[in-house]
Amino acid sequence: MDKHFPFVDWFRNASPYINAHRGRTFVILIEGEAMASGRGEQLVQDLALLHTLGVRLVVVFGTRPQVQEALSRASVEPTRVNGKWVADRAVMAHVEQVAAHQRLWLEARLSLGLPSTPLHGVELSVISGNLVTAKPLGVREGVDFDHSGEVRRVRAGAIEGLLDKGSLVLLPPLGFSSTGEVFDLDAAEVAQHAAVALKADKLILLGESEGLEDEEGELMRQLTPAEAEPRLASAQPGSELARHLNAACNAALEGVARTHLLSWRNHDALLGELFTRDGVGTMITQHRYEQLRSAKLNDIAGLLELLEPLEQRGMLVARSRERLEHEIDDYMVIERDGMVIGCAALHLFPGTQVAELACVAVHGNYRGGERGERLIEALERRARKRGLSDIFVLTTHTAHWFVEHGFKPASLEDLPPLKREAYNHARKSKVLVKTLAG
Repeated sequence: MDKHFPFVDWFRNASPYINAHRGRTFVILIEGEAMASGRGEQLVQDLALLHTLGVRLVVVFGTRPQVQEALSRASVEPTRVNGKWVADRAVMAHVEQVAAHQRLWLEARLSLGLPSTPLHGVELSVISGNLVTAKPLGVREGVDFDHSGEVRRVRAGAIEGLLDKGSLVLLPPLGFSSTGEVFDLDAAEVAQHAAVALKADKLILLGESEGLEDEEGELMRQLTPAEAEPRLASAQPGSELARHLNAACNAALEGVARTHLLSWRNHDALLGELFTRDGVGTMITQHRYEQLRSAKLNDIAGLLELLEPLEQRGMLVARSRERLEHEIDDYMVIERDGMVIGCAALHLFPGTQVAELACVAVHGNYRGGERGERLIEALERRARKRGLSDIFVLTTHTAHWFVEHGFKPASLEDLPPLKREAYNHARKSKVLVKTLAG
């Protein structure tokens, strides 16, 4: 009797992403809270795994809770303005000390040969240095921010050279000026500028929240920067949400293909986001990774895979590869990260003002998201542009669904002659027609 290992199925499904991520550059921000909570060890192991899979990694780490703890122990209370503290000399002494300690801790954990962990035997070269130049915030609203700064430039060429040699690059939330000064920086800002400067494939921000939620508390999987803007405008200044959203939106607007908001509290978040189709957090991107478009010939394999289960259940008439190739211009598809998860076709009948809406199908894992409705609406628009008056469907299983979307029962006599002659009486498909508004 064969044994079933669920991991093997996951590994097979992850293989396209393993291949796609190899040689790509990811900038990953790990907030200080993750380290303070003890999650650092697990994250380091995940980073080592990504490195062994050929991902080029730039890791930015935060230090806020550790610095705050050090300031409290020293009875130093920093001045705060709009959620940002003023890094005077007393504050900077602790900022520099904590950043150095965190950097050394990470370098030690990423060193060779940690026993009893996935890192055992993995050789990792971790490089840090003066890779971010900064400038002072200066005086704002009458407040001198002293050594609180902002990113002036990320030395992309130097970082690229280190990545080309197989090193993992570590960036602290510090910047250096041409005059030899050190400035306290926002880690999210460092990550954003690094991702933009390196033309990174991904910017991943690991914070407290799993991502953005809608009004019903459901996780929002994907937004454009414009869609995320209202959330950013209402976020509390200086909060993690504000910092992460600002970094994600700006990075997306400046060319980073995908930015991800994940929770370090979820032990599987980083790998789950990168090696599953739907991910586990919120992605902000200029270009939606689920798109409705006209079908192309290279969609044939995906269409066959989508339609086969429905054909076996008798819900759809079987379509050969040759037939799909011949009719491909009639189809529209919904593609999600390279996979065809929905389709529908509009077949015309020359000399008439009616068309057939056919082969409406949505993958079983993606039903309930109004994808069927989107396909119908798109093909109705196509029909109107062609000056058609009506569209009809033949269905055996889903007549009620089409009725809910404006179709009405009809008879064989309402079909075009060619379709009426080809009607399969053995299937006893119901005929429904929808009149298109002008």
